[in-house]
Amino acid sequence: MIQVHGQSSTSGYVNIDCGFTNSSPYNDTLTGLVFLPDLEFVDGGASNNISAALMADAVYENQKVLRSFSHGSRNCYTLPSAAGKKFLLRAMFTYGNYDGLNRTTDGSLFLFGLHIGVNFWEAVNLTNTDPSSTIWKEVLTVAPANNLSVCLINFGTGTPFVSSLELRPLEDLMYPFVNTSVSISYFRRIRFGQSTEFITRYPLDPYDRFWEGWSFSYNAYPWIALNTSNQVRPLPGDKAFQVPEGILRRASTLDANFSFFEINVTVGPNLDTKNLQLLPIFHFAEINSSNPSRRFDIYSDNDLLFSDFSPSRFQVDSMHQNGRFLNNPAAIFRLNRTRRSRLPPLINAFEVYSLVRMDNLTTDSDDVIYMKEVKKHYNLARINWNGDPCSPREYSWEGLTCDYSKSNQNPMIVAVNLSTSGLKGGLVISFMNMVSLENLDLSHNNLTGAIPDYQIKSLKVLDLSYNQLDGPIPDSILQRSQAGLLDLRFACFVA
Repeated sequence: MIQVHGQSSTSGYVNIDCGFTNSSPYNDTLTGLVFLPDLEFVDGGASNNISAALMADAVYENQKVLRSFSHGSRNCYTLPSAAGKKFLLRAMFTYGNYDGLNRTTDGSLFLFGLHIGVNFWEAVNLTNTDPSSTIWKEVLTVAPANNLSVCLINFGTGTPFVSSLELRPLEDLMYPFVNTSVSISYFRRIRFGQSTEFITRYPLDPYDRFWEGWSFSYNAYPWIALNTSNQVRPLPGDKAFQVPEGILRRASTLDANFSFFEINVTVGPNLDTKNLQLLPIFHFAEINSSNPSRRFDIYSDNDLLFSDFSPSRFQVDSMHQNGRFLNNPAAIFRLNRTRRSRLPPLINAFEVYSLVRMDNLTTDSDDVIYMKEVKKHYNLARINWNGDPCSPREYSWEGLTCDYSKSNQNPMIVAVNLSTSGLKGGLVISFMNMVSLENLDLSHNNLTGAIPDYQIKSLKVLDLSYNQLDGPIPDSILQRSQAGLLDLRFACFVA
């Protein structure tokens, strides 16, 4: 399925085989890409093999195992990235009847969700699908920090799982409408012309985008495949999409007696068509070796996007409406020949994405660091301490109270309740750095050693009752307590 076109740099690629338990990375036999085991990127979950009967059908090595999450409403992977940089993130899912329950064919709803960071990305719907099939989801996004999280959300309609995760860095100028407020989710990405491959990807595309071959059997149009050995170049200074030249050298058109064709990319069963907003990108390059007159109009359903367009010879025109998202419930796009055109429309490649709103704000970055230090220090194994501590609200960490009052600012942690949490050892100093912390309850644990000199001016309640702490109470804490600024609780066990 993969045709190799030569070597290309994979600097910045992250490839994770989810559920792979060996400690050593391996090279995928089809792509040559190096895949890593997933344990350092995720907490929890269980490793599973797909059924022995379906092993031979797995195209990629990383589809033979998976990680499932039967506990917790949200489970997250944390991938290394770079703050402010654009990435393509791809998640792949091969059920493979790993649990022996035939969940994709038993007629029941099999649906779970994905978050990119703290925002809803898309649903994964495996209802009534072939258990050997592989579904993939891609999102183009800007990393908010030096790590990027992808979370699986349990809707109560099937155990979430994932087979692999792949992260690909994009250049800053690519997909200019992607920013910190807007991400885009893969809907379809098509290469036209004659192709023997179902999927074209790396190394032909150095960004490892999946390009699906357009099947001439999709409809009754008398398709004609064009190709050229000439160079097909981008317009000067245009680096927004960087479609591989090997794709642009091929195109599809019609018999000259026909005036239009439609590209119907269909809407999946798990998408809300009423709220679906699509962003189409058309890639055109005239590769007819003669000197043709080819002009056509471009429609999204019945909405005229571009009129009387004529593709440039051996140069690619990438047409989109400056990142405008369209309401096109049927996901149908039409190219219509104009009256003064001698030839019908032509197309080389097509991308369409759906809008992912990045409205939820992440927790204050310093608070995130401090809470992760607390989690590591006390080896806390709370199931739902995954992903962002405060956001989104419905998945905030157990035991935390967050302040969401300032709608345009990152939420901050104002209370931490770790009472009766099995804490052992000394008091971690991370708490004293949390500038908005007002209430800290560490009671009923097995904390030992001296009390640190907490200099938290915001702290109003400090409960250290029923631990094994010793030594004097620091002056800074004692003075604030005596002044009525701090409610200090220090009850002890009675022998």
